[in-house]
Amino acid sequence: MSVQDVIKKSILESGAFDGLSIINIALGLITAMLIGAVIYFTYQKFYTGVIYSRSFAVTLVGMTILTAVITLAISTNIVISLGMVGALSIVRFRTAVKDPLDLLYLFWAITSGIASGANMYLLVIVAALVMVGIIVLFNKHQLKGRIYIAVIHYITDEAGDNIIRTFGKMKYFIKSKTVRKDIVEMAVEVYCRNNDTFFIEKIRDIEGVEDVTLIQYNGEYHG
Repeated sequence: MSVQDVIKKSILESGAFDGLSIINIALGLITAMLIGAVIYFTYQKFYTGVIYSRSFAVTLVGMTILTAVITLAISTNIVISLGMVGALSIVRFRTAVKDPLDLLYLFWAITSGIASGANMYLLVIVAALVMVGIIVLFNKHQLKGRIYIAVIHYITDEAGDNIIRTFGKMKYFIKSKTVRKDIVEMAVEVYCRNNDTFFIEKIRDIEGVEDVTLIQYNGEYHG
């Protein structure tokens, strides 16, 4: 008897695939693939970072499917589950997550894969609906306003006072102020509702202002 026959016989005798059928495997993997596609398109549609990473989006789909495969494998036999845990414990991931929101998509993919592998299809669908709803809701709230960094160069203290008065009741915060011999550079973080940047023209018309540069800021604003 060859080594392959011995391994095959031991697996069959241990009942490694008891409780699993082709239908369960197919349904679990198809569900994971469909939910992975939903996560992919949701990430693509509502991404708000600086540089969109298509490879990360594809990784979300693959992670959902592979997690479902692992769940299907460890649900069959305690020996396989212990071996799988031991094998995965040596894996180390060194890629840094730049956007904290990416962690949400990662955990969404992992939990969806686990639930798909465990044949909890209703839970997968409900979780997907809830996640998409939350992302859409907060995305609409974010689109109500934008955050900008205004870099202003002026030459007199009076011009600086007039610039501050121009902001009025807008939410703003002076990030930096650099004073040179004959010119002052001031960077101001400004929150603009409905993307209204009318204040730039007012600042430009102030006597003593040399130039104004407006840069969109993709960070978070509290207040």
